[in-house]
Amino acid sequence: MIDTPALIHELQQRGVALFTGVPDSLLQSFSACLQNEITLHQHIIAANEGNAVALAMGHYLATGRPAVVYMQNAGLGNTVNPLTSLADPEVYGVPMLLVIGWRGAPGTKDEPQHVKQGRITCGQLELLEIPHWVMDEKTDIHAVLDAAWQVMHSGRPAALVVRAGSLSEVKLNPTPQSADAPGLRREEAIDHLLNLLDEQDCVVATTGKTGRELFELRERRGEAQHDFLTVGGMGHTASLALGIALAQPRRRVVCLDGDGSLLMHLGAMPIIGDLKPSNLLHVLLNNRAHESVGGQPTVAGSVDFAALAVACGYVGHFAVRTLADIDQVLAHLLATLPSGPVLLEIHLTQGSRPNLGRPTRTPQENKEAVMTHLGVYSG
Repeated sequence: MIDTPALIHELQQRGVALFTGVPDSLLQSFSACLQNEITLHQHIIAANEGNAVALAMGHYLATGRPAVVYMQNAGLGNTVNPLTSLADPEVYGVPMLLVIGWRGAPGTKDEPQHVKQGRITCGQLELLEIPHWVMDEKTDIHAVLDAAWQVMHSGRPAALVVRAGSLSEVKLNPTPQSADAPGLRREEAIDHLLNLLDEQDCVVATTGKTGRELFELRERRGEAQHDFLTVGGMGHTASLALGIALAQPRRRVVCLDGDGSLLMHLGAMPIIGDLKPSNLLHVLLNNRAHESVGGQPTVAGSVDFAALAVACGYVGHFAVRTLADIDQVLAHLLATLPSGPVLLEIHLTQGSRPNLGRPTRTPQENKEAVMTHLGVYSG
């Protein structure tokens, strides 16, 4: 097994002074070690993987030293534009080392959203003409890094594709909680929201534990499973909900978004604000962390979402911290029928049940149930 702290030390010894990327469950130990050991500005958790590539480019332009960009293989899509139109040797020729967690690797069991991505990961890198090496627990990391650095010396990116179980375990140091930290957990908040919604409402849930909790809550309550569970495509939940809201303006659409998801593609908010769908309730479940992949922090604790929502054209922003607050705000919203979208920010503590399961329906079955609920299919 590759010793994770030793790997990071080796990278630093080779001149790496910036690590940036988006946390991934497979690379959980790698990002935890960075978060525990590397100082601010030397380790930056980016909004999305394309941002991380651009950060790495800026760092190289100012220092002449390549940075490390880490991600799940699902994030490769976000990097294609900056890798091909900026970093590529036919354009600026900027070296960087991509460290990619290989979810859905052929021959392994994984969730449906990772299967195709896993199958095409190495093919994507080949198409991008990025030399890459597959890493497992037996990899000679010194030899691989020697080869990668030789590629980068020629002015081009290189990549390490990391199989599950390759890296030694590192636990993320707990973040100290302030005295006024919220005590409400996400699953508890979602459960309470369901009590206040109408059967005809359409609920769209972001990827990760939010959708998993929503699915299990419906099972526990004996309710129909017709919520849309965005199992992949992190950051696109709000736009997906917007598409439904615009197409069915007489139906209330409730978007259950996460702070990491919303920040990943924040440009969705001004589009929502400009189109002003009065039937869209945008719920931000803000626990200030990428909890579904290990609990690494987001910057959501320092973002003024009230000012942001108003600046983007939302008709209102409400921040709540308790179940009683949720009751009061929703009663007000349902009574006043605002003329545009509203952002309901629910401040949460981190944490989820250790026995939290996964949806037992396939994405195709989920799609058909949602479309039946929306009256597109006759059922």
